Amino acid sequence: MYDKFKQINRFVEILDDVFKKYDRRDVTVLDFGCGKSYLTFVIYHYLVKVRKINAKIIGYDLKSDVVDKCNKLAKKYGYDNLRFIVADVTKDDLCNEKIDAVVSLHACDTATDYALYYAVSHNVPYVFSVPCCQHEINATIQKGGELDVLLRYGILKERVSALLTDGIRAMLLEDEGYSVDVMEFVDLAHSPKNLMIRAVKSRVKSNNNKERISNLIRKYNFKQTLYELLSNDRSD
Repeated sequence: MYDKFKQINRFVEILDDVFKKYDRRDVTVLDFGCGKSYLTFVIYHYLVKVRKINAKIIGYDLKSDVVDKCNKLAKKYGYDNLRFIVADVTKDDLCNEKIDAVVSLHACDTATDYALYYAVSHNVPYVFSVPCCQHEINATIQKGGELDVLLRYGILKERVSALLTDGIRAMLLEDEGYSVDVMEFVDLAHSPKNLMIRAVKSRVKSNNNKERISNLIRKYNFKQTLYELLSNDRSD
């Protein structure tokens, strides 16, 4: 629980750094893969009680029993604008209101890609994502170039694939008009998944990184969900 406390505390510190400059009195936040929602409750408290912002937060998770428990707790604490919904981010219809921020703490594997895709496709100005279990590239990448030396050994392949996944995600967000930081979230002692992608919408879209990513995918023949989702959008 101490490790979880450190992660939540650090997450809110990073939010605070951004929302210090927030000049509106209302904010709507979506939390993808909220689980038991320790973070969701603290973010709500921070926005409403500390920042004095009229916050509305929706948490999404696959487990109906967990969602039911979280809704009961929100009601118990009088958190009227905090609610939880059973939904699969990869296929279900989600909120279509104007969203100000998307957060995700350890949304597993490609669920992070779908959360980021939601943010991009809904023009969400703030994104805070701590990815987890980046299996997709690790399962599909093949030898084909200079990285081969790092793909020979299981643990190195796993770590390179995870870094490559988050690097591509960050570059895609940049092309979608976001200023992106990939930062150490907490010390490795508290979580092995300790990188956060923080993105703030700040400029127009571009294709500055697309060719570089496409070349990597062609050379190593791997799949990356966010790249595919955005490429499908641009080809429509």
